Amino acid sequence: MDSVGRVGVLDKGISIIAAVAEGPLDLAGLQRVTGLPRATAHRLAVALERHHLLRRDASGRFCLGFELIRLGRLATDAFPLAELARPALVALRDRTGESVQLYVREGDARRCIVSLQSPHALRWTVAEGALLPLGIGSAGKVLDGTGIGGARRGGASNGVVESVEEREPGVASVSAPVTDRDGVILGAVSVSGPVERLSRAPRRRFGRDVERAAAEIGVDVASRLAQR
Repeated sequence: MDSVGRVGVLDKGISIIAAVAEGPLDLAGLQRVTGLPRATAHRLAVALERHHLLRRDASGRFCLGFELIRLGRLATDAFPLAELARPALVALRDRTGESVQLYVREGDARRCIVSLQSPHALRWTVAEGALLPLGIGSAGKVLDGTGIGGARRGGASNGVVESVEEREPGVASVSAPVTDRDGVILGAVSVSGPVERLSRAPRRRFGRDVERAAAEIGVDVASRLAQR
């Protein structure tokens, strides 16, 4: 099999894992959700089960395997930004009363690696692990550098970016970059919520709080790296 064929098999395997991540599925469910032929879905699911990336529950349905827990812990240990950022993010959520997220760039998108919900009944929620567009919303613009004076990888900036109803109607956000000592953008801290509370000028309302939290996280990351 050539390299393209191997990549195709990998893509199909990942689609099975992604489908099962939404909830346990039997073979018919896997076939329905992924669109794969029954024989292909079965072959790949069994192979993933053999490597402990999938397992079966008491009803015989495929669900996520425990090997993913080990891999997740290794990934977290190798990139401890979420762990280091959480105390500052909790303090930011408590101070603003709004939902708080931490995003990192992943290719041409952004991944939410920490999401803390507002205590308000009316709130904006982003699931941890969600993959969102890079160039839309305040956090996306921070990560691709378009919203902070063109600051890109290697360019230090303390810029704060705001967004009002750009990705979703009725939602506003304000974000600031987490940078290392060289000014490389590691992530983006974001406060988001209904426009009614954040106003149409969320930077004016919470920009300083977000910037302070991002700077604190950057100091913690630098301290951790210095200990290695």
